[in-house]
Amino acid sequence: MRKIKPDSSSFRDPDGFVFSVKGEIYRAIRDTYRLNYEFFINSGLYEHLKSLNYIIPHQDIKFPKVGSDIFKIIKPQKIPYVSYPYEWTFSELKDAALLTLRIELEALKYKMSLKDGSGYNIQFLNGKPVFIDTTSFEIYRENTPWTAYGQFCRHFLSPLSLMAYKDPFFNQIQRLYLDGISLDKVSRLLPFRSYFNLPIFIHIHLHAKSSQLYKNKTVFKQNQKFTLAAFNGIVKNLITAVENLKWRRGDMHWSTYYDSLSYSPEAFRSKNMIFDKYLKLALPESLIDIGANTGHFSKIAAKKGIFTIALDNDPVVMDCLYQECQINNIRNLMPLVVDITNPSPDLGWENEERISLLKRGPVSMVSMLAVVHHLAIRQNIPFEMISKFLASLCRWLIIEFIPKDDVMVQKLLSNRKDIFFQYNQKHFEKVFSQRFIRLNQTKIADSNRVMYLFKNKHRLTLNKI
Repeated sequence: MRKIKPDSSSFRDPDGFVFSVKGEIYRAIRDTYRLNYEFFINSGLYEHLKSLNYIIPHQDIKFPKVGSDIFKIIKPQKIPYVSYPYEWTFSELKDAALLTLRIELEALKYKMSLKDGSGYNIQFLNGKPVFIDTTSFEIYRENTPWTAYGQFCRHFLSPLSLMAYKDPFFNQIQRLYLDGISLDKVSRLLPFRSYFNLPIFIHIHLHAKSSQLYKNKTVFKQNQKFTLAAFNGIVKNLITAVENLKWRRGDMHWSTYYDSLSYSPEAFRSKNMIFDKYLKLALPESLIDIGANTGHFSKIAAKKGIFTIALDNDPVVMDCLYQECQINNIRNLMPLVVDITNPSPDLGWENEERISLLKRGPVSMVSMLAVVHHLAIRQNIPFEMISKFLASLCRWLIIEFIPKDDVMVQKLLSNRKDIFFQYNQKHFEKVFSQRFIRLNQTKIADSNRVMYLFKNKHRLTLNKI
């Protein structure tokens, strides 16, 4: 009998678990889920959801005997890059919420229902949210409320409401509450005007109050009627609640970055040409763009067929980039809200349930343009630590060095003492040459800025995209 180890994030569901063998992902389905799984397949619901691109496709696998309680092994299509709800933009989280609700409506048509309303059941594939938990469906039981309702509100409606009414940065709170943000906390944080939004009043404020009032009491009794029409009505009302939530577009820190004094038109054209040249030299399959701001260079890479992850700590700019990708059908670019100086850590049970950003790589290439001076001067991070960090992430590196006499560096130094005596091009090159081979360096026209193409001295096992 072959022993398989469940993935560290896949231990809570008694009906199955995810595991990997030689980098390939599989899902084991236990015998306890046999009836629901067979109904899910034979009813046509799986094929229907697959035709809508709502659920991750899978294939049945003949696997060596793995345990007497295992009914079936399936192999789902692999997600190119795992992300988590606390890294998503407002619109990414909103689209994930709407997908969950639309799946529930479709499931009800086939006499099934979702037993989970978790945000972690969603990943992004080809620029769109997709449902990945095949064992989340159960046969619909008449006169029974939606068991996933509370979890859906905590995982989706709570953070979306806070992001819409307060600030997009509130999504980061999900790092603290992996099973969703409690409704009573959200109700207290939301402004008074949210009470005049009827769906929010019902599903957040009233829901929070009733949960506190009846938390030690049995509310629903088996002889009570909860019709299918009522079930559909709640789901549709939740769809209305989510669809009507809009974030307020304020000033974006990076929105006019390339229109400012940073680059002349000639310098910006030169930077584009150098970036394009380096992509052609390295031919990466995947790229992480650190400090992507508006996503200009992320889009250049994505349009060349390179799977691109755009990272920036500005949730508004990243949300605009995600919406632009949806409008222009850019399917291989994934914006994530990440502060690279404080990236997503290992979280959850034994710090293994949600893996850190750094453990989800490495990728073929990292681009880090006009970022080094922020790390070295604003954050006081030495070149040695920046170099070590980047060497753990990629095989190829495109990086831009901005000298101390540049207007943007002078701006950083304007209100502080200059203690950065080793912030110079010579020291930068010396430090990075310890871990990287310098293949090319090119001065950006009409500026003193320099772009480099480096290759890691160590051969990394890349994350397959």
